[in-house]
Amino acid sequence: MNKVILAGRLTRDPELRYSQSAEPVAVARFSIAVNRRFKRDGEPDADFFNCVAFGKIGEFISKYFTKGKMIGVVGSIRNNSWTDNNGQKRISTEVFVEEAEFLESKASSESYQQSMPNMPSDNGSTNNIQSNQSDEFYSIEETVDDDNLPF
Repeated sequence: MNKVILAGRLTRDPELRYSQSAEPVAVARFSIAVNRRFKRDGEPDADFFNCVAFGKIGEFISKYFTKGKMIGVVGSIRNNSWTDNNGQKRISTEVFVEEAEFLESKASSESYQQSMPNMPSDNGSTNNIQSNQSDEFYSIEETVDDDNLPF
């Protein structure tokens, strides 16, 4: 069984590209920092995981998540191996994302980003996502086509 569940903050904005196939597929790449539950002296506080999401879930992540936002992902771990231009065998490990969820309210996210000195602001992305009255969950604007949502 290969199943991973992670909760952490994006370390950078997702990078969205499309495949060059006859029917292009969205490919979103991003990384998340997951805090360690216990820490020993001299060890890092967090682990960093490279993630990739395809299709509608990739578009969803790219549209609604930015650096510093808390995200929950469910997926599987994949190892990729190749030979680089110098003839060296290389290996990378990625989480192939099957599901993604918001793990904090918009107000909490904005508060966190304001407390971080080098964290970029939302830069107007509030046009895409509007909070409800209680500010506990994101609500997706009504003009979003339901066929484009991953759920």
